[in-house]
Amino acid sequence: MEKKIRLRGKYRQLFIICLVLGLLLAIINVYVYIQSLRAGLVLSAFLVLYLFIVIMSYVLSSKSVLYDLVSFATQYGQVQKQLLRALDLPHAILDENGHIIWTNTAFEKAINQEKDRELEKSITSFFPALTKDKLPGHDGDTWENELELNYNGFDYLAKLRKISLKEMAENNGLIETPAGYDGFLVALYLFDNTALKLALREVDDQSLAVGLVYIDNYDEALESVEEVRRSLLTALIERKVNKYISSLDGITLKIEKDKYVFVLRKKSIKTLCDNKFDLLEEVKTVNIGNDMAVTLSIGVGLDGLTYGQNYEFARAAIEMALGRGGDQAVVKTPDQLNYYGGKSHQVEKNTRVKARVKAHALMEIITGMDEVYIMGHRLGDVDSFGASIGVYRIAATLEKKAHIVLDDITNSMRPLVDMFLNNPDYSNDMIVSSGQALEQVGNNAVLVIVDVNKPSITECPELIGKCKSIVVLDHHRQSAEQVENATLSYVEPYASSTCEMVSEILQYTSDAVKIRNDEADCMYSGIMVDTNNFMQKTGVRTFEAAAFLRRNGADVTRVRKLFREDANDYRARADAVSEAEIYRDCYAITICDGKGCSSPTVVGAQAANELLNIKGVKASFVFTDYQNQIYISARSIDEVNVQVIMEKMGGGGHMSVAGCQMEGISINDAMQRLRETLDAMIEGGEL
Repeated sequence: MEKKIRLRGKYRQLFIICLVLGLLLAIINVYVYIQSLRAGLVLSAFLVLYLFIVIMSYVLSSKSVLYDLVSFATQYGQVQKQLLRALDLPHAILDENGHIIWTNTAFEKAINQEKDRELEKSITSFFPALTKDKLPGHDGDTWENELELNYNGFDYLAKLRKISLKEMAENNGLIETPAGYDGFLVALYLFDNTALKLALREVDDQSLAVGLVYIDNYDEALESVEEVRRSLLTALIERKVNKYISSLDGITLKIEKDKYVFVLRKKSIKTLCDNKFDLLEEVKTVNIGNDMAVTLSIGVGLDGLTYGQNYEFARAAIEMALGRGGDQAVVKTPDQLNYYGGKSHQVEKNTRVKARVKAHALMEIITGMDEVYIMGHRLGDVDSFGASIGVYRIAATLEKKAHIVLDDITNSMRPLVDMFLNNPDYSNDMIVSSGQALEQVGNNAVLVIVDVNKPSITECPELIGKCKSIVVLDHHRQSAEQVENATLSYVEPYASSTCEMVSEILQYTSDAVKIRNDEADCMYSGIMVDTNNFMQKTGVRTFEAAAFLRRNGADVTRVRKLFREDANDYRARADAVSEAEIYRDCYAITICDGKGCSSPTVVGAQAANELLNIKGVKASFVFTDYQNQIYISARSIDEVNVQVIMEKMGGGGHMSVAGCQMEGISINDAMQRLRETLDAMIEGGEL
């Protein structure tokens, strides 16, 4: 073995240089012999001694040099190990499955473990987020990875690096590895970012947020008190708002008689959210003889890139709060919208100024277009079809070609639709399918969306992008999803139905407008269905709209005949009511079996209305399995906001009339999800 030991590299080059110098000395020695024999002999003796020393040094020292190098490498490795053990940076070596192989002292302190206890333990047991799939090397291409971890209240930035064992495995003499072996280790480094995170959070908490406060029913509240007390009522409201914002170290400025703007730190906004914006309830306590409680709408914008962007967020939030009926707060960030409040009923506006303005704007839009397309929501109901008929009459009065987009005709709508199909007074293309509408829509068309403001659940969402102008007429509360860039948006949550809104618009459209009897019946039917025979969400303007339709030929007897029920529908509704479960003593939950029913979803909605007649029931929820979807009809009288409940389950609607649709879930799982939602909202103080 000793004879096989050879030196190489720079040490071998040094020996060769010495030999070359010896050869040069030999050549010089020849020249010296020519000049002087005695001097040549002396130089020859020196040359022999020189070569002997060089060769012996190489032969004898090669083994000892190698041993010295090995000893140095060993000592160097020990030094490295001690340095790594004492390194302040937490460091560990993991196998490819994430089990800990080696750690240094800093890492052991970070995870509060002794050296012998963490061996063979998975790193996931300390950092649940650091799973096997997060380790580099499993996809074959990633050599490095990093992610944020938290342990015992400390925030860490974890950096992981792949260490390949392929070359070491091929050159070892102890184990045999299969062909293509690609084993590896993972080096883990933890960088403590706790102080940095705290500093960033502190800076973020100190960032400014902008908010707007609008008094929803300012004029109505003032009118309900004596004239001499009106200034006092205004002063008390302003004092409430200023005092509340000041207690959070904010500033408030009154910009109009019923509007305020305020600035708060983001940290204070979190306090507002934790308190569920209790300013909404505090203002309602202001009472100096006013018959009507004062309600507020609040919009807050934060996390914008600039203060100007925060203000734009606040404006969008306040518009959303007003569009949802007021008496609530909306917090808007770049990523999401959060809602608070919204527990009281909307206040009906006695003035029709807004309806008149919207009517004239609608006429101008339709006048400038070549054709009009009208559509409601999927599985349209009587209200959406009646409103569509009303808009059709407006377009016909303005001598514009109009089409109603309608695909599925439910049995509840069939009697109404049949009045217009094959009717010589109406064109054959009055009612078209989604496919026909997409094929024939022109470049100068206006789309009027009725009874819905969510693009995704309209009859034909693709048609929205193909029309030059878009008009939205709806009475449902707005949600985060809404029609973008609408030319005209008239959303009034206080209205009982879209037919009521369209009836008011018709009165301001033109003096020459003439509503036919069938059209009046359709619109009157829409009001009747959405108000449950004028028992829900009815106001002065509801009855005025009904009176207008009666004057134009609507007949109550004809309408009643249109809505006579099938015997199977009646039985299904009765069964649903009889099988209802009273959850938490006040929530009625049941299933409507739609087999054999003409319109299962309509029967479910009717059953939900019936359940409210049971004493002690605050809200009712009826589940219907129809066309591979679970439909939920939610109803209440005045104590529970079912819209907020349905929004948490992916739906929406009004405070007293709401619903949602669910896919890929069984009806029993859907009912359990509703119970869990109710439990969470009750525990959180939302119900």
